[in-house]
Amino acid sequence: MSGFDITKIEQQVEEQIKYCTAELFAARGNLGHKANDPIFIVGLPRAGSTLLEQILASHSQVDGTMELHNILGLASRLKGRQPSTKESQYPKNLNEINPEYFQRFGQQFINETQTYREQAPLFIDKMPNNFLHIGLIKLILPNAKIIDARRSPMACCFSGFKQLFAQGQDFSYNLEDIGRYYNAYLKLMAHWEKVLPGFVLTVNHEDVVENLETQVRRMLDFCGIDFEQSCLDFHKTKRTIKTPSSEQVRQPIYKSATEQWRHFEQYLTPLKKY
Repeated sequence: MSGFDITKIEQQVEEQIKYCTAELFAARGNLGHKANDPIFIVGLPRAGSTLLEQILASHSQVDGTMELHNILGLASRLKGRQPSTKESQYPKNLNEINPEYFQRFGQQFINETQTYREQAPLFIDKMPNNFLHIGLIKLILPNAKIIDARRSPMACCFSGFKQLFAQGQDFSYNLEDIGRYYNAYLKLMAHWEKVLPGFVLTVNHEDVVENLETQVRRMLDFCGIDFEQSCLDFHKTKRTIKTPSSEQVRQPIYKSATEQWRHFEQYLTPLKKY
């Protein structure tokens, strides 16, 4: 047993919504490090994030790295604990900590991730769980780009359920947990769009499959870089990929997986109710 409790994720989402307000970003949203190097790809596992990373990393101005743990590590450090209540201080303390820390945290992120980069001016952090901390990213790196890799609920959740992850995705072992996790993710992403309009670009996997070039151009425009044909020919790009989708992104786009869940629909009732 993993000991995973979905209610803790739902509570995290509620706390982000409560404390990461429009007022917070109006007051503190431009204090961080001004580097525009990072491109964060967030979302749920098996939502197409590795494909988006491969497309962008095929561009001459972008380095692909891996699922970096730096933002999660910073969030963990900020949690602290009140000795009397043992309550987490993060994200409430984003309204309270020394404003100078945001620039320092952003610089620290750039410094720590340098070892994963090559020579391109931009680089990708593909940690999907960073969707929980988009407010923190905005505060420490206000010029970062964030892309939300989104996939239709049943296809995404089924694909996550049938994949045995090495670590870090404990919600994926139970259909009800996956359904609740997906809904919590949607709720929080809607909040980020409300309080940080335009900061996140949503890219639907189904749209990428249907019209690759249109979505590639959307992403490149969002990242402020020119179109390159290599992004359409992403499957020819040679680079190390350490996710379950590593072989899929070495092939051209195909549609066969989008409705795969329907073959198992009769077993997915606990998921469908969410």
